[in-house]
Amino acid sequence: MEKTNNQKESFAFDRMNYILITIGMAVVILGFILMAAVGSSEDAFNPEIFNALHIKVAPAVAFAGFIFIIYGIMHRSKEEKSE
Repeated sequence: MEKTNNQKESFAFDRMNYILITIGMAVVILGFILMAAVGSSEDAFNPEIFNALHIKVAPAVAFAGFIFIIYGIMHRSKEEKSE
């Protein structure tokens, strides 16, 4: 079946979906970077690994990024909503 010039090729995602997914991935990467800490060695204990930033804030940021990615996947354009 050939497509005519009037038929618009339909993709699963719109440009806005890709932008939202990219922002979500950047937030997830930021969360994982915040989770990274200098570990302890056999010779010296580093209490910095139990900092609230690494234990509480960073996982929340990463989780928010994953939620934002899900929103980016589920987002529908205004044109699709009107149809």
